[in-house]
Amino acid sequence: MAKTQTSSTNNLTALVRDKTGKGASRRARREGRIPAVLYGHGSEPQHLELSAHDFAAVLRHAGTNAVLTLDIDGKEQLALTKSLDIHPIRRSIQHADLLVVRRGEKVTVEVNVVVQGEAASGTLVTQDANSIEIEAEALSIPEQLTVSVEDVEAGTQITAGQIELPAGVGLVSDPELLVVNVVAAPTAEDLEAEGGGASLEAQADTAEAADSEAAE
Repeated sequence: MAKTQTSSTNNLTALVRDKTGKGASRRARREGRIPAVLYGHGSEPQHLELSAHDFAAVLRHAGTNAVLTLDIDGKEQLALTKSLDIHPIRRSIQHADLLVVRRGEKVTVEVNVVVQGEAASGTLVTQDANSIEIEAEALSIPEQLTVSVEDVEAGTQITAGQIELPAGVGLVSDPELLVVNVVAAPTAEDLEAEGGGASLEAQADTAEAADSEAAE
């Protein structure tokens, strides 16, 4: 019931930061670079700068689970984006935390679930979870999981445990986590009855208010 697309590596040149702090970070951003910290596997945190344009392009085209191949002073290092600080107004990336990964290493990440297809006539499809947590090799992380609801009947529920995962990928989320719920769409009569009920409530409130004013 699901299709997967696998993340690929993305090359980025990372400059080692000699100075840290708010002033140095602001200066880097003015010059079109994003301050970043690379850590993991017991190594000392490394303060870096990435091209804002190139890094944003990688995330836009490959997603936040894309494996980054960093060129740091001529040495290659694989990394994943652990977290991002986003400007609340401009929505630009202000800072990135990067996690060191190694080939063959398994990591735990959240992967988006995309619903496709047309459910059976007279149904309403709701998506209760937009992503699920999985464990996969760093170089084999699915970019997304696609769940089909084509011709699915009302009453169907798709849980995390029912989503087909690629070989070598394990589910970390609760298998009973509800991801997609297909219910019967409300009929015109249902909507009319609901509207009528609301109208009666409004009339009752109006009458109650009028009685209160008269009593005063």
